Amino acid sequence: MITKPGSQVQEKYNQLSNYKEGNSVKIIVCVKQVPDTAATMTVDNGAISWGDAPLIINPWDEFAVEAALNLVADQGGEIIALCLGKEGETEAIKHALAMGADSAVMVSDPALEGADNVAASKVLAAAIQKIGEADLVLFGQQSVDTDTGLLPVQTARLLKWPSLTLVSKFESVNPGDGKIQVLRSMEEAGQIVDSSLPAVVSVTKDYGEPRYPSFMGIRKASKAEYPVWSLADLGIETPSSSIAWPEVTEPVQKEIVTEIIEGETPEEKAKSLVEKLIAEKVL
Repeated sequence: MITKPGSQVQEKYNQLSNYKEGNSVKIIVCVKQVPDTAATMTVDNGAISWGDAPLIINPWDEFAVEAALNLVADQGGEIIALCLGKEGETEAIKHALAMGADSAVMVSDPALEGADNVAASKVLAAAIQKIGEADLVLFGQQSVDTDTGLLPVQTARLLKWPSLTLVSKFESVNPGDGKIQVLRSMEEAGQIVDSSLPAVVSVTKDYGEPRYPSFMGIRKASKAEYPVWSLADLGIETPSSSIAWPEVTEPVQKEIVTEIIEGETPEEKAKSLVEKLIAEKVL
């Protein structure tokens, strides 16, 4: 169930979001709703179509939720799932809540239809600032639909916070001292990085397998209420996108013919192959 700002649910959310005690950590996890990874993308009337594929939480974001849950289990605190999308698309938020997130916020506005990463980062940064007092903002490494991996860095830049990418382990998180140490996954090694808090972190699948939502978690998530914020609620104008896709076309399908080169001996096959390559003007 969703609700608008100004309601009792919004007031309850405000009370929860002000929670801060000792070395506890307040984490915002950004989650995204994407088509099922088994879906096939097609082009329909110049636009991308995923057909009737079900929508799911971006699989990379599950690792970010898992990291948040483990951090809060170790030192206390709260987890807020933040989702930018269409108001009726709630699967990502429900999944995060079912895994164990404490509360959620949806940002939805018709003006954001077709927003790219640049526009999305501006909206997420404004929502993070409105939530307030976060120690960490976690993202999945990338999303399976756009697959750019740029949104965490773009959001950090707007917040003017450190950006820690490709994180596979949290060595220490100390909100009291305003410090964090993480392990970044490199191609052939790992890199220990120290940073100040608050910070934006993108989490890789090397962090560890995400937990399955429990039955009780799923039931709780199905009944959860959370605020839905518009651009007006965030106090920002419609952000402009840097990239637009006015029309999408499918690549021309090439017919491929496979031919088996015959011959009694390797020499005969090689000779036949060379003749065919010369005939096709490849050689």
